Amino acid sequence: MTTVEERTEPGGRPLSRDELRSFLREMLLIRRFEEKVEERFRAGELPGFLHVAIGQEAVATGVCAALAREDVIASTHRAHGHAIAKGTPVERLMAELYGKVEGCSRGYGGSMHLYDLEVGNLGANAVVAGGIPGIVGAALAFQMRGEARVAAAFFGDGATNTGTFHESLNLAQLWKLPAVFVLENNGWAESTPASQHLPLPVEKLGKRAAAYGMKLIEADGQDVEAVYLAALAAREHALSGKGPVLLHLRTYRLTGHYVGDPQVYRDKEELARERATRDPIELLKARLELPDDDWAALDAEVTAEVEAAVAFAKAGTDPKPEDALKYVYA
Repeated sequence: MTTVEERTEPGGRPLSRDELRSFLREMLLIRRFEEKVEERFRAGELPGFLHVAIGQEAVATGVCAALAREDVIASTHRAHGHAIAKGTPVERLMAELYGKVEGCSRGYGGSMHLYDLEVGNLGANAVVAGGIPGIVGAALAFQMRGEARVAAAFFGDGATNTGTFHESLNLAQLWKLPAVFVLENNGWAESTPASQHLPLPVEKLGKRAAAYGMKLIEADGQDVEAVYLAALAAREHALSGKGPVLLHLRTYRLTGHYVGDPQVYRDKEELARERATRDPIELLKARLELPDDDWAALDAEVTAEVEAAVAFAKAGTDPKPEDALKYVYA
């Protein structure tokens, strides 16, 4: 008796020190960006809600590095890292959070609706699992046009309980579409632990792929090299014509669900332990054995880039009130 689930081990070659250092820089840029926007949000400068992905930087960096520029992604309400890793300049991203015309969504989207078609970002989505069906549509378009492109959807463990997730995976597998479904499994559906909303143990969530006979690739979401190699293998399979991939990445959210979340639902000792032992930036920094001077210089460089982005955003153009409905189509 054969299983309908097909597993694949990550492939590719080990990364060089310079490549890993570039990944470290990008993860640190994402971290400093999110720390800054959290600071500015608490100061009352940014409207709306804010969700940061501190602790999950290796997922965004590793996956997007494995994608080609012509590939597309769809993100979640926790989207800053995905947008930066896919190529949106931090100044345009910051301007969007400030509601400026120079923003990647012209100030209409804000933190939870980041779009940037120029770099293949089909948008963040405030609806849980909301981006997954669009990625199936994009992958179908690529297939019908005979284009060697992949569509990738980011989503969390809570999204695997939605009808959209199951319908989308079913169609993608049925039609053998070039799609990669990136499961950022951080163990929390907002404030609900996996044990209270999943029929599977959280570490075995990749078994969702078995229901559709879909390729499953898994990796440690706190190890950026492992994520990158797994994503490369996923993209290669998706382009082979053999169908989509569920890319299961076990990660950890080192903050609350939203900025200001009191996190009364979390074990404080466990959170402190994870911060001390599972921070993807600290893990890669230790692996590279960067001298203190090199680390300080790198940190100063990305911090200056983020500060410049804030200055750019504050000097940006406010949208005109008469343009409020300009891009409303329904």
